[in-house]
Amino acid sequence: MSESDGEQKREFVVPEKLIKSPTDMELWSMSECYYDLLGFISSMSVALQGTRNSQNVSIPPVIEKLMKALDRLEQLAIETPPVDQPARFGNVAFKSWYQKIQSESMQLVSDALPDHLKAAAKELCVYFLDCFGNATRIDYGTGHELAFIMFLMCLFKIGAVERKDEVAIGLKLFQKYIILARKLQVTYRMEPAGSHGVWSLDDFQFVPFIWGSAQLAVNSPIEPVQFVEEKSIEKYKKELMFVGCIDYIQQVKTGHFAEHSNQLWSISAVPQWSKICTGLIKMYQKEVLSKFPVIQHVYFGSILTLKTIKPGTMLPSPRLGMIPRQAPSAPAVPAPPKFAGGDAM
Repeated sequence: MSESDGEQKREFVVPEKLIKSPTDMELWSMSECYYDLLGFISSMSVALQGTRNSQNVSIPPVIEKLMKALDRLEQLAIETPPVDQPARFGNVAFKSWYQKIQSESMQLVSDALPDHLKAAAKELCVYFLDCFGNATRIDYGTGHELAFIMFLMCLFKIGAVERKDEVAIGLKLFQKYIILARKLQVTYRMEPAGSHGVWSLDDFQFVPFIWGSAQLAVNSPIEPVQFVEEKSIEKYKKELMFVGCIDYIQQVKTGHFAEHSNQLWSISAVPQWSKICTGLIKMYQKEVLSKFPVIQHVYFGSILTLKTIKPGTMLPSPRLGMIPRQAPSAPAVPAPPKFAGGDAM
């Protein structure tokens, strides 16, 4: 169904996991969802160039309500402190917190959506619930982060938000999500899901490094080699997503940075932030999106589908280093964007 045919006609569904075995991975890599995902990450990267976390942006009602939903989840965590237990990691209080958010999430998501899209809550809620970690294993990894990225994609695809809201989504909603995820990791001593140790980018997150390096692709106050310096971290940890990630790593890990975060240490030698960003997107494709242990947990429904992409479609990638000029006569209410193909720029 084309997205301009009127969203009223769409029947939303409860999404399901469809990648059942490693042989299904080709379905995924040739799917509209895969191309849309890379298009979305690229489009957000372009939009976030030169931005700062604290800058004033217009926040539409949907995003504001979702930010309040995350505040509610944080409040529930405050009301559910960790319990004394013999095991050092995986505090069982996380299970109690998760049960609480399970009972409230549908209402929180529904309340955030405009009236004509409330039927989408049952589909979006599955992604929303999946993005805070696994309640059985009490772990968190890039697959949970991916669930939140897909939740954001769904908001765009159904027309709940527009392209002009990308900066607000990146700086306000996504940043708030990352801060909450970190609080959960620390409070409940969550295990990294499928950690690769020092050879991965980070035990828990990946996308903030992509969008954080995109922020710095234009008018960066620091060179890549400076992001490991204490004075840079102290000065920019609240303003720059990438530096905030480094600050968090320094807080939760001990020892020399080159030893506990070898990949990031080597990235600091790359001379341009735009090259770091595009390199990280390629690394994300290889280290996260092509891994069956991650993708087997991805949900597909009526919004994000495994439908095969048209032959000859180019995989989207961002053009960074300059801020694209906005067309002055853009329509006030554009159609929900299709992120795949040439529309990703």
